[in-house]
Amino acid sequence: MALKIVHQICCGIDVHKTFVVACIASTNSKGVTGYKRHRFSTFTKGLKELSQWLCENNCYEVCMESTGKYWIPIFNILEDSCNITLAHPKYVKAIRGKKTDNKDAQWIADLFKHDLVAGSFMPPLAIRQLRDLMRYRSKLTNFMSSEKNRLQNCLTVSNIQLGNVVSDTFGKSSMKIIDKILENPLDTTFDLESLVHCSLHKKLPELELAVDGFITPEQADKLKVIKRHYEDLTERRSDLERIILSLSAPYSEEINLILTVPSFKNIFSAITVVSEIGVNMDVFSTAKHLCSWAGLTPTNNESAGKKKSVRISRAGCYIKPLLVQCATAVVKSEKHPEIRNRYLNLKKRRGHKRAIITIARMLLTAIYMILKKKEPYNPELYKKSDVLPVDREITVEQAILIAKHQGYRIKATA
Repeated sequence: MALKIVHQICCGIDVHKTFVVACIASTNSKGVTGYKRHRFSTFTKGLKELSQWLCENNCYEVCMESTGKYWIPIFNILEDSCNITLAHPKYVKAIRGKKTDNKDAQWIADLFKHDLVAGSFMPPLAIRQLRDLMRYRSKLTNFMSSEKNRLQNCLTVSNIQLGNVVSDTFGKSSMKIIDKILENPLDTTFDLESLVHCSLHKKLPELELAVDGFITPEQADKLKVIKRHYEDLTERRSDLERIILSLSAPYSEEINLILTVPSFKNIFSAITVVSEIGVNMDVFSTAKHLCSWAGLTPTNNESAGKKKSVRISRAGCYIKPLLVQCATAVVKSEKHPEIRNRYLNLKKRRGHKRAIITIARMLLTAIYMILKKKEPYNPELYKKSDVLPVDREITVEQAILIAKHQGYRIKATA
């Protein structure tokens, strides 16, 4: 039985850095498919010629693979004139041994005309711009953390043990002490009382011992470079955050709703969620679909009745770490018993890591329902679901299984 042709006229595009190969598959009423191929450059002029060529052939359904960053300018130019399906390369990989650029484009077109390609989620342009800025902010934060570690390593090498006395090496008092040390690295017998805040006055004897190290001129020069780089990164991130806040202003309602979810206290955490999943939850059929897209659901890998792996996927590399951090924070607090109790129950049976992933999925499901219904987080809904019915009955086998999960050993009696 032949596969059903869903798209009578469609185009498959094989994307490269300097050129693209487009193949239009046209199927007539008799089911016979003809192909037209053309190669275009990735300059703006060439991509506009591609758009015009598609319109001349009445082709408005396009499928292409997401190759690096090279697909983005193509998507931006064709977005207004065509319906674009962006596919993961592993889903449109051609048969080994029969791989050329023309055949790759035709293979993508053949898969797409039968609707065998799963499209990736693509939010609107404004959300994509916000996502790009938020991901860059994440990179800057990582750079700042790296510079903090390098500065701390320099202090450790020079036997300056500020980190053992103060709670934050990058606090105001600590940074004043470091600046004073860098003024004259060979002299560490300066007055500390004028540099520290009142809360650290009781630790002056310990601070005097902590700064009594030996810092070489080379380490001092390295510290100055690291410190200037860290300060510059801090300023650049502040500039970026101002742009992000202005760009996220139209989504203030959705951001405020997300801030009602437990452990989402920072506005940039809420903006990160909006930038990754958007504000229109209709693109995800269910909350389970969203959780699967974010990489928070077990994978299916079963053959001959045996499950080989149930690990979560590597998807959601930006939103998943944020949700895991929020889940780790909320389970430590007793302000949200509906979440903490569920974590403790799961931890007994499945362990800490699986329980945290479950709580992260729970938070994302709450965000999905909040954005879909436009209602703030309601903990009472979770508390009601955890209450067991009074007339609940279970079998002896089920009771034994529950007792085993709780850690009891079952002993048979005569």
